[in-house]
Amino acid sequence: MIMNPVKFISDLGVQSKHAYWGGFASIVIALVAWAASQGKDSSDKAQSDRWGIFIGHWAPTFFALGLALKQEEK
Repeated sequence: MIMNPVKFISDLGVQSKHAYWGGFASIVIALVAWAASQGKDSSDKAQSDRWGIFIGHWAPTFFALGLALKQEEK
């Protein structure tokens, strides 16, 4: 039997709105990390920039998960 991971997390009570909020939160966190890096020297700035990019990549995942959960909710 193949398990549906979207149905599984839906059965745990996770809703599409939770995933959408996660996407928006990751955008905000990425912007905060970028803004914080502006006042740092070059080595610290590079680390902050990488952290912001890493967090920023979460947004599309959360939004895609939100769409999948929305389909599961129908």
